[in-house]
Amino acid sequence: MSKIKDAFKNGKAFIPFLTGGDPDLETTEALILEMERRGADLIEIGVPFSDPIAEGPVIQEADERALKGGTTTDDLFALVKRVREKTAIPLVFMTYYNPVFSYGNERFLQKAEEAGIDGIIIPDLPFEESGEIRETCRKYHIDLINMIAPTSEERIRKIAETAEGFLYCVSSLGVTGMREQITTDVASMIEKVRAVSDIPCAIGFGISKPEQAAAMAKISDGVIVGSAIVKIIAEKGRDSIAATGDYVERMKQAANS
Repeated sequence: MSKIKDAFKNGKAFIPFLTGGDPDLETTEALILEMERRGADLIEIGVPFSDPIAEGPVIQEADERALKGGTTTDDLFALVKRVREKTAIPLVFMTYYNPVFSYGNERFLQKAEEAGIDGIIIPDLPFEESGEIRETCRKYHIDLINMIAPTSEERIRKIAETAEGFLYCVSSLGVTGMREQITTDVASMIEKVRAVSDIPCAIGFGISKPEQAAAMAKISDGVIVGSAIVKIIAEKGRDSIAATGDYVERMKQAANS
């Protein structure tokens, strides 16, 4: 049974993202625990990478800060292990394929399972090329989270049929970042999923305000927020814990309003 599906049992799920090691590992650990305390249902931890092609400037800069601070993949495994002593909240790595490949698929996923990671999202790995790593993920009881975008069209049903954990529905074309309005017809995308699967659908990319969270939650099972949280952390650094917690609490309430 996927532990990730448990994240959708407590009303509409709120899924925050943060970059591991920004501003430092100690603060990342404190932020994870505070976000859970304030209502997060599942937390995405970004593995910093030098060329994050799907990210806007806010997350790109967080990756740069974390890498400049010396954060390594092994540091993140150790971080998750420490967090696991204090909480059972579902945790997912968001990583590009390069860090996994250079570490070694098998070794990366084995270490992820040992640390206590429940799922992995690899935005630059095309669905059609994910078969091998999906098998390795299953071997180590890690859900490979599929992403669908408005451009996925006829592939949506195919992707939904093999989806594990939850389906990451990309609400906007282009890179991550905060947007004034979300104009994509996400609802019809989710309808196509519902026709073939009961997998939970969470919407991400562009959501930053409570009213956006409320609107997206009405048509899905949860909302994902990254850039708005990473921006708070960028502005406040080690003093970002309370402000991030306040934001998470507001967004969780909005998603369930």
